[in-house]
Amino acid sequence: MERRSFLKKTGAGIAAGAVAAPAIAQSQPTLSWRLASSFPKSLDTIYGAAEVFASRVAAATGGKFQIRCFAGGEIVPAFSVMDAVKDGTVEAGHTCSYYYFGKNPAYAFDTAVPFGLNYREFNAWFTHGGGGELIRDLLGAQNIMPFPCGNTGAQMGGWYRKEIKSAADLKDLKVRVGGFAGKVLAKLGAVPQQIPGGDVYPSLEKGTIDAAEWIGPYDDEKLGFQKVAQYYYYPGWWEGGANLTLYIGLDKWKALPEEYKAIVSAAAAEANVDCMAKYDAKNPDALKRLVAGGAKLRPFPKDVMDACYKAALEVYEETGKDNAEFKKIYDSMVKFRDDQNLWQSVAEANYSRYMQTRKR
Repeated sequence: MERRSFLKKTGAGIAAGAVAAPAIAQSQPTLSWRLASSFPKSLDTIYGAAEVFASRVAAATGGKFQIRCFAGGEIVPAFSVMDAVKDGTVEAGHTCSYYYFGKNPAYAFDTAVPFGLNYREFNAWFTHGGGGELIRDLLGAQNIMPFPCGNTGAQMGGWYRKEIKSAADLKDLKVRVGGFAGKVLAKLGAVPQQIPGGDVYPSLEKGTIDAAEWIGPYDDEKLGFQKVAQYYYYPGWWEGGANLTLYIGLDKWKALPEEYKAIVSAAAAEANVDCMAKYDAKNPDALKRLVAGGAKLRPFPKDVMDACYKAALEVYEETGKDNAEFKKIYDSMVKFRDDQNLWQSVAEANYSRYMQTRKR
């Protein structure tokens, strides 16, 4: 009798548990969002970061929260993602905030600025150094909740039709470059052009531009820049670690259940790490192939780097005088960067330099 009673009670408990689990899942809303990317599908690393994010959200919610990704131009133009999210045309976007530099120069800090933060430093500043609060206040005014969602790491300096031997060679050079860097290069006489990724190759091929920076070996090889410009320069001093940002409409974010907010945050963080890992895995072999195929790998001469650094400081000072938001974020970033450079020079940089000399 006691055994039958025990089994009956245990069975009832199992049945109740079996019913309770789906009931909890069913209590969450079914959502279908659209995400507009600024990037073409051919760039599987940066466009792919949005897909990784969306797939993780779907998996973690049992398919109840679906986010469909659209490449640049499919819903809105590549450089209209901010407005599309701000105005509610789409619920989410994946872009680089420095594309909207013309609206407010301070947006560039959410992606990369000349001689700014590298990948690790940006993540540390955003997460634990006060940068996240500053960026969220800045973009919150545009009805946007931002999350780091991918990074390229330190980029290359781009592809040039002619050799750059001194800072004087930058004069009148028409160069495709994103964000704040264009203003710095303009001080040295260059003519910056902001062109979407899918249009860079034909512009370089036709001679509409003389040089183009994009990202690094893996993506540059896919876009075929080596076919139309032979000199490949490094480093991309304007992008020590270019952050890609997930935009969510602030009103849409606030309406999400707390469980969904946690899932979105975790999925973006995973996509952020995954994107950088892909670049680190794919860039070395791509660089070897490019050089073997005839690309002439060159470092920017020191006088070019020094001239650009000096011009960057001038632009920062000028911009900060007219834009209090810019100066506030710049001051925070510079203090954090300087402390990081001191720390990294002690351990990480010394370790890397030693290992690099052993390899050579």
